[in-house]
Amino acid sequence: MVSIVITGGGTGGHLAIAKVIKEELNRRGIEPIFIGSTKGQDRQWFGTDSGWSKKLFLETSGVVDKRGLSKLSSLFSILKESLKLQRFFKENRVKAVLSVGGYSAAPASFAAVITPSTKLYIQEQNAVMGSLNRVLTPFAAKVFNTDTFPIREIFFEKARVREELKTIIFLGGSQGARAINNFARSIAKTLDAKGIKIIHQCGKNDYQNLKEFYTEAGIDAELFSFSRELVDFMFRADFAISRAGASTLWELTANGLPALFVPYPYAAGDHQYYNAKYLADKGLALLKREGELNSLVLKEIERINLKEISTKLMHVAKRDGAKRIVDALLSA
Repeated sequence: MVSIVITGGGTGGHLAIAKVIKEELNRRGIEPIFIGSTKGQDRQWFGTDSGWSKKLFLETSGVVDKRGLSKLSSLFSILKESLKLQRFFKENRVKAVLSVGGYSAAPASFAAVITPSTKLYIQEQNAVMGSLNRVLTPFAAKVFNTDTFPIREIFFEKARVREELKTIIFLGGSQGARAINNFARSIAKTLDAKGIKIIHQCGKNDYQNLKEFYTEAGIDAELFSFSRELVDFMFRADFAISRAGASTLWELTANGLPALFVPYPYAAGDHQYYNAKYLADKGLALLKREGELNSLVLKEIERINLKEISTKLMHVAKRDGAKRIVDALLSA
Protein backbone atom coordinates (compact mmCIF):
# COMPACT_ATOMS: atom_id res chain seq x y z
CA MET A 1 0.00 0.00 0.00
CA VAL A 2 1.31 3.45 -0.93
CA SER A 3 1.74 6.14 1.73
CA ILE A 4 1.14 9.88 2.07
CA VAL A 5 3.48 12.07 4.14
CA ILE A 6 2.57 15.37 5.78
CA THR A 7 5.58 17.38 6.88
CA GLY A 8 6.20 20.73 8.53
CA GLY A 9 5.39 22.58 11.69
CA GLY A 10 7.33 24.43 14.31
CA THR A 11 4.39 26.70 15.14
CA GLY A 12 0.68 26.12 15.65
CA GLY A 13 -0.26 27.74 12.33
CA HIS A 14 1.60 25.14 10.29
CA LEU A 15 0.53 22.27 12.52
CA ALA A 16 -3.15 23.25 12.35
CA ILE A 17 -3.01 22.74 8.58
CA ALA A 18 -1.34 19.35 9.02
CA LYS A 19 -4.15 18.34 11.36
CA VAL A 20 -6.90 19.39 8.93
CA ILE A 21 -5.33 17.40 6.07
CA LYS A 22 -4.80 14.39 8.32
CA GLU A 23 -8.46 14.44 9.34
CA GLU A 24 -9.59 14.60 5.69
CA LEU A 25 -7.36 11.61 4.85
CA ASN A 26 -8.71 9.75 7.88
CA ARG A 27 -12.26 10.30 6.61
CA ARG A 28 -11.18 8.43 3.49
CA GLY A 29 -9.71 5.55 5.47
CA ILE A 30 -6.08 6.66 5.12
CA GLU A 31 -3.61 7.20 7.97
CA PRO A 32 -0.75 9.39 6.73
CA ILE A 33 2.81 9.64 8.06
CA PHE A 34 3.86 12.78 9.93
CA ILE A 35 7.45 14.02 9.73
CA GLY A 36 8.41 16.96 11.91
CA SER A 37 11.06 18.15 14.31
CA THR A 38 11.92 17.59 17.96
CA LYS A 39 11.97 21.38 18.29
CA GLY A 40 9.00 23.72 18.16
CA GLN A 41 5.52 22.39 18.95
CA ASP A 42 5.47 19.36 16.63
CA ARG A 43 5.61 16.74 19.37
CA GLN A 44 3.24 18.76 21.58
CA TRP A 45 0.61 18.62 18.83
CA PHE A 46 1.11 15.14 17.44
CA GLY A 47 3.15 13.12 19.93
CA THR A 48 0.02 11.39 21.26
CA ASP A 49 -2.34 12.28 18.40
CA SER A 50 -4.15 9.40 16.71
CA GLY A 51 -4.85 8.91 13.01
CA TRP A 52 -1.21 8.63 11.91
CA SER A 53 0.37 5.40 10.66
CA LYS A 54 3.85 6.64 11.68
CA LYS A 55 5.34 9.76 13.28
CA LEU A 56 8.95 10.88 12.94
CA PHE A 57 10.43 13.77 14.93
CA LEU A 58 13.86 14.68 13.58
CA GLU A 59 16.73 16.53 15.25
CA THR A 60 16.71 19.42 12.79
CA SER A 61 16.33 23.18 13.17
CA GLY A 62 15.86 26.30 11.06
CA VAL A 63 18.51 27.88 8.85
CA VAL A 64 17.21 31.38 8.07
CA ASP A 65 18.04 32.96 11.44
CA LYS A 66 21.51 31.38 11.73
CA ARG A 67 24.96 32.44 10.57
CA GLY A 68 28.41 30.94 10.05
CA LEU A 69 29.05 27.52 11.56
CA SER A 70 25.56 27.32 13.05
CA LYS A 71 24.02 27.69 9.59
CA LEU A 72 26.40 25.11 8.10
CA SER A 73 25.59 22.70 10.92
CA SER A 74 21.84 23.08 10.32
CA LEU A 75 22.25 22.60 6.57
CA PHE A 76 24.35 19.47 7.11
CA SER A 77 21.74 18.05 9.49
CA ILE A 78 18.95 18.66 6.95
CA LEU A 79 20.99 17.01 4.17
CA LYS A 80 21.78 13.98 6.33
CA GLU A 81 18.13 13.50 7.32
CA SER A 82 16.99 13.99 3.71
CA LEU A 83 19.18 11.11 2.55
CA LYS A 84 17.83 8.89 5.34
CA LEU A 85 14.28 9.82 4.39
CA GLN A 86 14.92 8.97 0.75
CA ARG A 87 15.43 5.35 1.84
CA PHE A 88 12.43 5.59 4.17
CA PHE A 89 10.22 6.79 1.31
CA LYS A 90 11.21 3.86 -0.88
CA GLU A 91 10.67 1.34 1.93
CA ASN A 92 7.24 2.79 2.76
CA ARG A 93 6.20 3.42 -0.85
CA VAL A 94 5.58 7.12 -0.24
CA LYS A 95 3.99 8.56 -3.37
CA ALA A 96 3.24 12.10 -2.16
CA VAL A 97 4.66 14.52 0.40
CA LEU A 98 2.67 17.58 1.43
CA SER A 99 4.74 20.36 3.00
CA VAL A 100 2.74 22.70 5.23
CA GLY A 101 5.77 24.94 5.76
CA GLY A 102 8.11 25.77 8.61
CA TYR A 103 11.68 24.55 9.14
CA SER A 104 10.36 21.10 10.14
CA ALA A 105 9.39 20.55 6.50
CA ALA A 106 12.87 20.84 5.02
CA PRO A 107 14.25 17.25 5.29
CA ALA A 108 11.15 15.46 3.98
CA SER A 109 10.60 18.07 1.25
CA PHE A 110 14.14 17.75 -0.08
CA ALA A 111 13.86 13.96 0.19
CA ALA A 112 10.75 14.09 -2.01
CA VAL A 113 12.64 16.15 -4.60
CA ILE A 114 15.44 13.54 -4.87
CA THR A 115 13.12 10.51 -4.82
CA PRO A 116 11.83 9.82 -8.37
CA SER A 117 8.79 7.86 -7.18
CA THR A 118 7.63 10.61 -4.79
CA LYS A 119 5.91 13.89 -5.68
CA LEU A 120 6.18 17.05 -3.60
CA TYR A 121 3.14 19.26 -2.92
CA ILE A 122 3.28 22.58 -1.08
CA GLN A 123 0.60 24.36 0.93
CA GLU A 124 1.62 28.03 1.18
CA GLN A 125 -0.54 29.54 3.88
CA ASN A 126 0.69 33.13 3.83
CA ALA A 127 0.22 36.07 1.48
CA VAL A 128 4.04 36.26 1.21
CA MET A 129 5.69 32.94 0.36
CA GLY A 130 8.19 31.58 2.89
CA SER A 131 11.86 31.15 2.02
CA LEU A 132 11.78 27.32 2.02
CA ASN A 133 8.75 27.24 -0.26
CA ARG A 134 10.38 29.72 -2.67
CA VAL A 135 13.32 27.33 -3.02
CA LEU A 136 11.11 24.26 -3.45
CA THR A 137 8.37 25.66 -5.71
CA PRO A 138 10.16 24.84 -9.03
CA PHE A 139 10.34 21.18 -7.95
CA ALA A 140 6.77 20.84 -6.69
CA ALA A 141 4.01 19.02 -8.56
CA LYS A 142 1.58 21.66 -7.29
CA VAL A 143 1.55 24.65 -4.93
CA PHE A 144 -1.69 25.34 -3.06
CA ASN A 145 -2.20 28.96 -1.95
CA THR A 146 -4.80 30.82 0.11
CA ASP A 147 -7.52 29.94 -2.43
CA THR A 148 -7.16 26.37 -1.21
CA PHE A 149 -6.67 27.03 2.47
CA PRO A 150 -7.70 24.01 4.59
CA ILE A 151 -9.93 24.98 7.51
CA ARG A 152 -11.37 22.52 10.01
CA GLU A 153 -15.07 22.00 9.42
CA ILE A 154 -15.89 22.73 13.06
CA PHE A 155 -15.07 26.44 12.56
CA PHE A 156 -17.82 26.59 9.91
CA GLU A 157 -20.19 24.49 11.99
CA LYS A 158 -19.82 26.81 15.00
CA ALA A 159 -20.03 30.03 12.98
CA ARG A 160 -22.61 32.60 14.04
CA VAL A 161 -23.51 36.17 13.20
CA ARG A 162 -22.29 38.64 15.84
CA GLU A 163 -24.63 41.50 16.55
CA GLU A 164 -23.56 43.02 19.87
CA LEU A 165 -20.18 43.48 21.55
CA LYS A 166 -20.52 41.42 24.73
CA THR A 167 -17.23 39.47 24.74
CA ILE A 168 -13.75 40.18 23.33
CA ILE A 169 -11.12 37.49 22.85
CA PHE A 170 -7.41 38.34 22.81
CA LEU A 171 -5.37 35.89 20.72
CA GLY A 172 -1.60 36.21 20.82
CA GLY A 173 -0.90 32.93 19.05
CA SER A 174 0.60 29.78 20.52
CA GLN A 175 3.61 31.67 21.89
CA GLY A 176 1.65 34.63 23.20
CA ALA A 177 2.15 38.25 22.09
CA ARG A 178 3.54 40.81 24.49
CA ALA A 179 2.03 43.77 22.60
CA ILE A 180 -1.47 42.24 22.62
CA ASN A 181 -1.12 41.27 26.28
CA ASN A 182 -0.10 44.83 27.17
CA PHE A 183 -2.98 46.24 25.15
CA ALA A 184 -5.38 43.93 27.00
CA ARG A 185 -4.03 45.28 30.30
CA SER A 186 -4.50 48.86 29.14
CA ILE A 187 -8.18 48.49 28.22
CA ALA A 188 -9.28 45.69 30.58
CA LYS A 189 -10.77 47.98 33.21
CA THR A 190 -12.66 49.97 30.58
CA LEU A 191 -14.05 46.78 29.07
CA ASP A 192 -15.06 45.51 32.51
CA ALA A 193 -16.79 48.81 33.32
CA LYS A 194 -18.76 48.51 30.07
CA GLY A 195 -19.80 44.96 30.95
CA ILE A 196 -17.73 43.44 28.16
CA LYS A 197 -16.30 40.03 29.11
CA ILE A 198 -12.68 39.10 28.39
CA ILE A 199 -11.30 35.82 27.03
CA HIS A 200 -7.52 35.92 26.82
CA GLN A 201 -4.98 33.52 25.31
CA CYS A 202 -1.74 34.99 26.63
CA GLY A 203 1.04 32.42 26.12
CA LYS A 204 2.92 30.75 28.98
CA ASN A 205 5.48 33.51 29.62
CA ASP A 206 2.91 36.17 30.57
CA TYR A 207 0.37 33.86 32.19
CA GLN A 208 1.29 34.38 35.84
CA ASN A 209 1.65 38.16 35.57
CA LEU A 210 -1.68 38.49 33.79
CA LYS A 211 -3.40 36.18 36.25
CA GLU A 212 -2.22 38.44 39.09
CA PHE A 213 -3.28 41.55 37.16
CA TYR A 214 -6.84 40.34 36.55
CA THR A 215 -7.17 39.11 40.14
CA GLU A 216 -5.95 42.39 41.65
CA ALA A 217 -8.20 44.38 39.29
CA GLY A 218 -11.20 42.27 40.28
CA ILE A 219 -11.83 41.34 36.65
CA ASP A 220 -13.31 37.90 35.97
CA ALA A 221 -11.32 37.27 32.78
CA GLU A 222 -11.11 33.81 31.23
CA LEU A 223 -7.33 33.46 30.95
CA PHE A 224 -5.37 30.57 29.44
CA SER A 225 -1.86 30.14 28.08
CA PHE A 226 -2.52 27.85 25.12
CA SER A 227 -5.23 25.68 23.59
CA ARG A 228 -5.39 23.50 20.49
CA GLU A 229 -9.18 23.82 20.52
CA LEU A 230 -9.75 27.56 20.17
CA VAL A 231 -13.06 27.12 18.38
CA ASP A 232 -15.06 26.95 21.62
CA PHE A 233 -13.48 30.17 22.88
CA MET A 234 -14.03 31.87 19.51
CA PHE A 235 -17.67 30.78 19.43
CA ARG A 236 -18.42 32.67 22.64
CA ALA A 237 -16.64 35.86 21.50
CA ASP A 238 -18.08 38.74 19.50
CA PHE A 239 -14.77 40.32 18.50
CA ALA A 240 -11.13 39.22 18.40
CA ILE A 241 -7.87 41.11 18.85
CA SER A 242 -5.36 38.79 17.28
CA ARG A 243 -2.06 38.15 15.57
CA ALA A 244 -2.46 37.53 11.84
CA GLY A 245 -1.00 34.09 11.28
CA ALA A 246 -2.80 32.53 8.33
CA SER A 247 -4.45 29.65 10.22
CA THR A 248 -5.90 31.91 12.91
CA LEU A 249 -7.02 34.50 10.35
CA TRP A 250 -8.90 31.95 8.25
CA GLU A 251 -10.39 30.22 11.30
CA LEU A 252 -11.75 33.56 12.51
CA THR A 253 -13.09 34.24 9.02
CA ALA A 254 -14.83 30.87 8.76
CA ASN A 255 -16.33 31.40 12.20
CA GLY A 256 -17.69 34.83 11.25
CA LEU A 257 -15.76 36.52 14.06
CA PRO A 258 -14.73 40.13 13.26
CA ALA A 259 -11.21 41.03 14.32
CA LEU A 260 -8.55 43.66 14.84
CA PHE A 261 -5.32 42.16 13.55
CA VAL A 262 -1.98 43.16 15.08
CA PRO A 263 0.72 41.53 12.90
CA TYR A 264 3.88 40.11 14.42
CA PRO A 265 6.41 42.72 13.25
CA TYR A 266 9.30 40.28 12.79
CA ALA A 267 7.48 37.71 10.65
CA ALA A 268 9.42 36.81 7.50
CA GLY A 269 8.55 39.18 4.67
CA ASP A 270 6.09 40.93 7.01
CA HIS A 271 3.67 38.23 5.89
CA GLN A 272 1.26 38.64 8.82
CA TYR A 273 0.65 42.25 7.79
CA TYR A 274 -0.19 41.20 4.23
CA ASN A 275 -2.35 38.31 5.47
CA ALA A 276 -4.49 40.80 7.41
CA LYS A 277 -4.39 43.44 4.68
CA TYR A 278 -6.32 41.04 2.42
CA LEU A 279 -9.35 41.34 4.75
CA ALA A 280 -8.75 44.95 5.76
CA ASP A 281 -8.78 46.07 2.12
CA LYS A 282 -12.25 44.53 1.80
CA GLY A 283 -13.46 46.42 4.87
CA LEU A 284 -13.76 43.14 6.78
CA ALA A 285 -11.12 43.69 9.46
CA LEU A 286 -9.24 46.35 11.39
CA LEU A 287 -5.45 46.36 11.01
CA LYS A 288 -3.00 48.08 13.35
CA ARG A 289 0.74 47.94 13.86
CA GLU A 290 1.84 47.34 17.47
CA GLY A 291 2.79 51.00 17.87
CA GLU A 292 -0.72 52.09 16.88
CA LEU A 293 -2.44 50.36 19.81
CA ASN A 294 -3.93 52.97 22.14
CA SER A 295 -7.17 53.84 23.90
CA LEU A 296 -8.69 55.27 20.71
CA VAL A 297 -8.63 51.81 19.11
CA LEU A 298 -11.43 50.67 21.41
CA LYS A 299 -13.64 53.46 20.07
CA GLU A 300 -12.94 52.21 16.52
CA ILE A 301 -13.95 48.70 17.55
CA GLU A 302 -17.19 49.95 19.10
CA ARG A 303 -18.11 51.84 15.91
CA ILE A 304 -17.91 48.93 13.48
CA ASN A 305 -21.02 47.15 12.22
CA LEU A 306 -20.53 43.71 13.76
CA LYS A 307 -23.53 42.14 12.06
CA GLU A 308 -22.57 43.29 8.57
CA ILE A 309 -18.92 42.26 8.83
CA SER A 310 -19.70 38.96 10.55
CA THR A 311 -22.18 38.02 7.82
CA LYS A 312 -19.77 38.91 5.01
CA LEU A 313 -16.85 37.04 6.60
CA MET A 314 -18.76 33.77 6.45
CA HIS A 315 -18.95 34.10 2.66
CA VAL A 316 -15.19 34.64 2.23
CA ALA A 317 -13.75 31.40 3.60
CA LYS A 318 -14.18 28.26 1.46
CA ARG A 319 -15.08 24.90 2.96
CA ASP A 320 -13.47 22.58 0.41
CA GLY A 321 -9.77 23.46 0.81
CA ALA A 322 -8.77 20.21 2.52
CA LYS A 323 -10.84 18.12 0.09
CA ARG A 324 -9.17 19.67 -2.95
CA ILE A 325 -5.68 19.17 -1.51
CA VAL A 326 -6.32 15.53 -0.60
CA ASP A 327 -7.85 14.87 -4.03
CA ALA A 328 -4.57 16.04 -5.57
CA LEU A 329 -2.43 13.97 -3.19
CA LEU A 330 -4.37 10.79 -3.94
CA SER A 331 -4.11 11.32 -7.68
CA ALA A 332 -0.28 11.60 -7.52
